[in-house]
Amino acid sequence: MDDLVLTSTIIEDSPFHSNQLAQLIDQNPHLNLKNVYRNGIDAKNHRANEEVDLLFLTVELPLITGFDLIETFKESPKIILVSNTPDHAFRAFDYDITDYLLKPILPARFQKSVDKVLRIAKSNTNNKDEEHFFVKSNSRKVKVNYKDIKWIEALGDYVKLVTEKSNHIVLSSMKAFEERLPNSQFVRIHKSYIINLKKVIHASVNSKGLFLELEGIKEKIPVSKSYRESVSKFLAYS
Repeated sequence: MDDLVLTSTIIEDSPFHSNQLAQLIDQNPHLNLKNVYRNGIDAKNHRANEEVDLLFLTVELPLITGFDLIETFKESPKIILVSNTPDHAFRAFDYDITDYLLKPILPARFQKSVDKVLRIAKSNTNNKDEEHFFVKSNSRKVKVNYKDIKWIEALGDYVKLVTEKSNHIVLSSMKAFEERLPNSQFVRIHKSYIINLKKVIHASVNSKGLFLELEGIKEKIPVSKSYRESVSKFLAYS
């Protein structure tokens, strides 16, 4: 964990608390402050959730609340919610929040929150080949085993996760989903498809290109030209 540094952004309307958070981040060797936003609209317009590891997000923002802002995210980094009151803590569970900080922010409590994020980040780095992960589908957390996944398909702002037992619609970009999958087992074959290599039973080439057949399904999934070379390395097709 010694060399792990998380890029962080503050979304806080109070100059006092914003400056306090910035100072605490600056004093922490594992955090690097990228941006500070004073309201949710500004944060949304500048895509504050993208290319960042950690958000310090205040619930009681002007214009739109912290919860409203989270619901606009296609990709979500780790989030530490900040609030004047504990009243929102229960609702925070519905948004997969890493921790909940009360104002005034005490340095020791701040460090405890950061340590929690660091442990999760370190665990994710070391356990890319773990056996399962969790997704939020139909407002509930669902455990998904890597070995059960057949393919992932893009559906606008969502992805369709097709498994042996069921399908799940998850609010996520394909890029975000691709990054959480072990690349020894999963490969992007198209802008709209990521497949489990262990589910491939046949590959065929015709005048229209390269197609893959997966276990348990009749339709063939196309491999786009931009991904054909990388897929061929796995499948021994040129």
